[in-house]
Amino acid sequence: MAYSGAATGRAAYPANSVAELARFFPDAMPVRFPIQLTRILEQNGVAEPSESTIVEFATSRELLFASKTPLEFGDQLRVRNSDGSLEEAASVVAVQYQPGKTLVAARFRRDVPNWIVKS
Repeated sequence: MAYSGAATGRAAYPANSVAELARFFPDAMPVRFPIQLTRILEQNGVAEPSESTIVEFATSRELLFASKTPLEFGDQLRVRNSDGSLEEAASVVAVQYQPGKTLVAARFRRDVPNWIVKS
């Protein structure tokens, strides 16, 4: 005998949003807080001009956001929140390119306990 049912999922989000990337991170939860993002050039450790963006999803180790900067897998970042209580290095671990923006998942390079609370 066959049974039918419905499965619950995440709330509906617009296509081409950070939520599309978040589905690859099962522990990701919706958040919303501003950060200052700076890409660090590996050749000489020089920082590119920074960008303000919003973290839209997060796990205990990753933050997911949209960026106007064309980031790539492996890029090194400096992430800072508005009051400076969070300033950490992170590496880009996933990207999805969209017209005019890049959807990014970045992982902290060290363990940052309670980082979501600091943001």
